[in-house]
Amino acid sequence: MKTLSQPKKGDYSAFFSTYLKLVSGNDYEEQILKQVDLLVTLFHEKGSEWAEKAYEEGKWTPKEVLGHVTDTERIMTFRALCFARGDKSSLPSFEQDPYVLNARFGQVPIHLLLDDFVAQRFSLLSMTRILPADSFDFVGQADGNPITPRALFWIIPGHFTHHLNILKERYTT
Repeated sequence: MKTLSQPKKGDYSAFFSTYLKLVSGNDYEEQILKQVDLLVTLFHEKGSEWAEKAYEEGKWTPKEVLGHVTDTERIMTFRALCFARGDKSSLPSFEQDPYVLNARFGQVPIHLLLDDFVAQRFSLLSMTRILPADSFDFVGQADGNPITPRALFWIIPGHFTHHLNILKERYTT
Protein backbone atom coordinates (compact mmCIF):
# COMPACT_ATOMS: atom_id res chain seq x y z
CA MET A 1 0.00 0.00 0.00
CA LYS A 2 1.31 3.40 -0.95
CA THR A 3 1.35 6.06 1.74
CA LEU A 4 -1.47 8.55 1.50
CA SER A 5 0.05 11.62 3.10
CA GLN A 6 -2.12 14.45 4.34
CA PRO A 7 -3.12 17.28 2.01
CA LYS A 8 -1.40 20.64 1.92
CA LYS A 9 -3.13 23.98 2.39
CA GLY A 10 -4.43 24.95 -1.01
CA ASP A 11 -5.64 21.39 -1.71
CA TYR A 12 -9.01 22.25 -0.14
CA SER A 13 -11.19 25.20 0.88
CA ALA A 14 -10.96 26.70 4.36
CA PHE A 15 -14.33 25.16 5.25
CA PHE A 16 -12.71 21.73 5.55
CA SER A 17 -9.91 22.86 7.89
CA THR A 18 -12.09 22.02 10.90
CA TYR A 19 -12.26 18.38 9.85
CA LEU A 20 -8.63 18.10 8.80
CA LYS A 21 -7.49 19.37 12.21
CA LEU A 22 -9.17 16.32 13.75
CA VAL A 23 -6.89 13.80 12.01
CA SER A 24 -3.29 13.15 12.86
CA GLY A 25 -0.43 11.16 11.46
CA ASN A 26 -0.06 9.75 8.00
CA ASP A 27 -1.30 6.17 8.39
CA TYR A 28 -4.53 6.67 6.52
CA GLU A 29 -5.58 3.04 6.34
CA GLU A 30 -5.00 2.50 10.06
CA GLN A 31 -7.23 5.49 10.89
CA ILE A 32 -10.01 4.33 8.58
CA LEU A 33 -10.02 0.82 10.08
CA LYS A 34 -9.74 2.05 13.68
CA GLN A 35 -12.76 4.28 13.14
CA VAL A 36 -14.80 1.29 11.95
CA ASP A 37 -14.05 -0.47 15.22
CA LEU A 38 -14.81 2.64 17.29
CA LEU A 39 -18.19 3.19 15.67
CA VAL A 40 -19.34 -0.43 15.71
CA THR A 41 -18.28 -0.74 19.37
CA LEU A 42 -20.09 2.47 20.34
CA PHE A 43 -23.37 1.38 18.75
CA HIS A 44 -23.14 -2.12 20.24
CA GLU A 45 -22.37 -0.76 23.72
CA LYS A 46 -25.12 1.87 23.67
CA GLY A 47 -27.84 -0.34 22.17
CA SER A 48 -30.73 0.14 19.81
CA GLU A 49 -32.82 2.31 22.15
CA TRP A 50 -29.97 4.85 22.36
CA ALA A 51 -29.62 4.80 18.56
CA GLU A 52 -33.25 5.90 18.14
CA LYS A 53 -33.22 9.02 20.35
CA ALA A 54 -32.05 12.52 19.52
CA TYR A 55 -30.40 14.42 22.36
CA GLU A 56 -32.68 17.39 21.69
CA GLU A 57 -35.80 18.17 19.66
CA GLY A 58 -34.92 18.82 16.02
CA LYS A 59 -31.55 17.05 16.19
CA TRP A 60 -30.68 13.81 14.45
CA THR A 61 -30.79 10.46 16.17
CA PRO A 62 -27.54 8.45 16.35
CA LYS A 63 -28.91 6.28 13.51
CA GLU A 64 -29.38 9.42 11.42
CA VAL A 65 -25.87 10.61 12.28
CA LEU A 66 -24.52 7.24 11.15
CA GLY A 67 -26.50 7.42 7.91
CA HIS A 68 -25.32 10.98 7.31
CA VAL A 69 -21.69 9.98 7.82
CA THR A 70 -22.05 7.09 5.36
CA ASP A 71 -23.82 9.26 2.76
CA THR A 72 -21.19 11.98 3.09
CA GLU A 73 -18.39 9.46 2.67
CA ARG A 74 -20.04 8.14 -0.49
CA ILE A 75 -20.29 11.65 -1.89
CA MET A 76 -16.68 12.48 -0.98
CA THR A 77 -15.48 9.18 -2.46
CA PHE A 78 -17.42 9.81 -5.68
CA ARG A 79 -15.91 13.27 -5.95
CA ALA A 80 -12.43 11.86 -5.36
CA LEU A 81 -12.96 9.24 -8.07
CA CYS A 82 -14.16 11.85 -10.56
CA PHE A 83 -11.16 14.11 -9.96
CA ALA A 84 -8.66 11.23 -9.85
CA ARG A 85 -9.90 10.21 -13.29
CA GLY A 86 -9.34 13.72 -14.60
CA ASP A 87 -12.99 14.78 -14.72
CA LYS A 88 -13.16 18.57 -15.04
CA SER A 89 -16.88 18.82 -14.27
CA SER A 90 -17.81 21.14 -11.44
CA LEU A 91 -19.62 18.94 -8.95
CA PRO A 92 -22.48 20.41 -6.92
CA SER A 93 -22.76 20.78 -3.17
CA PHE A 94 -25.33 18.75 -1.28
CA GLU A 95 -27.71 19.71 1.48
CA GLN A 96 -27.36 17.24 4.33
CA ASP A 97 -30.76 17.76 5.97
CA PRO A 98 -32.90 16.70 2.98
CA TYR A 99 -30.59 13.70 2.46
CA VAL A 100 -31.16 12.57 6.05
CA LEU A 101 -34.90 13.28 5.91
CA ASN A 102 -35.41 11.42 2.63
CA ALA A 103 -33.24 8.47 3.68
CA ARG A 104 -35.59 7.55 6.54
CA PHE A 105 -32.73 6.03 8.50
CA GLY A 106 -35.05 5.54 11.48
CA GLN A 107 -36.83 2.80 9.51
CA VAL A 108 -33.62 0.89 8.81
CA PRO A 109 -32.41 -1.68 11.36
CA ILE A 110 -29.21 -0.54 13.04
CA HIS A 111 -27.29 -3.65 11.98
CA LEU A 112 -27.95 -2.78 8.33
CA LEU A 113 -26.77 0.80 8.81
CA LEU A 114 -23.60 -0.47 10.47
CA ASP A 115 -23.05 -3.04 7.69
CA ASP A 116 -23.50 -0.26 5.14
CA PHE A 117 -20.95 1.96 6.89
CA VAL A 118 -18.42 -0.89 7.04
CA ALA A 119 -18.97 -1.72 3.36
CA GLN A 120 -18.45 1.93 2.42
CA ARG A 121 -15.21 2.05 4.40
CA PHE A 122 -13.83 -1.07 2.70
CA SER A 123 -14.85 0.26 -0.70
CA LEU A 124 -13.04 3.51 0.12
CA LEU A 125 -9.87 1.66 1.10
CA SER A 126 -10.02 -0.47 -2.03
CA MET A 127 -10.16 2.65 -4.18
CA THR A 128 -7.25 4.35 -2.42
CA ARG A 129 -5.16 1.21 -3.02
CA ILE A 130 -5.64 1.14 -6.79
CA LEU A 131 -5.50 4.81 -7.76
CA PRO A 132 -2.31 5.97 -9.48
CA ALA A 133 -0.16 7.92 -7.00
CA ASP A 134 -0.21 11.15 -9.02
CA SER A 135 -4.01 11.14 -9.26
CA PHE A 136 -4.32 11.98 -5.55
CA ASP A 137 -3.17 15.50 -6.43
CA PHE A 138 -5.36 16.16 -9.47
CA VAL A 139 -7.55 19.19 -8.84
CA GLY A 140 -11.30 19.26 -9.32
CA GLN A 141 -14.15 21.60 -8.47
CA ALA A 142 -16.78 20.77 -5.86
CA ASP A 143 -19.26 23.26 -4.50
CA GLY A 144 -17.44 25.96 -6.49
CA ASN A 145 -14.08 25.34 -4.79
CA PRO A 146 -10.92 23.55 -5.91
CA ILE A 147 -10.14 20.32 -4.07
CA THR A 148 -7.94 17.27 -4.58
CA PRO A 149 -8.75 13.59 -4.08
CA ARG A 150 -6.07 13.54 -1.36
CA ALA A 151 -7.95 16.23 0.57
CA LEU A 152 -11.29 14.50 0.08
CA PHE A 153 -9.89 11.21 1.37
CA TRP A 154 -8.51 12.91 4.50
CA ILE A 155 -11.67 14.93 5.11
CA ILE A 156 -13.53 11.63 5.50
CA PRO A 157 -11.87 10.55 8.79
CA GLY A 158 -11.99 14.15 10.06
CA HIS A 159 -15.71 14.42 9.36
CA PHE A 160 -16.20 11.07 11.06
CA THR A 161 -14.27 12.22 14.15
CA HIS A 162 -16.36 15.40 14.30
CA HIS A 163 -19.56 13.35 14.45
CA LEU A 164 -18.13 10.68 16.75
CA ASN A 165 -17.23 13.42 19.23
CA ILE A 166 -20.79 14.75 19.07
CA LEU A 167 -22.21 11.26 19.64
CA LYS A 168 -19.98 10.78 22.68
CA GLU A 169 -20.54 14.26 24.16
CA ARG A 170 -24.22 14.92 23.55
CA TYR A 171 -25.90 11.55 23.17
CA THR A 172 -25.67 10.24 26.71
CA THR A 173 -27.37 7.22 28.30
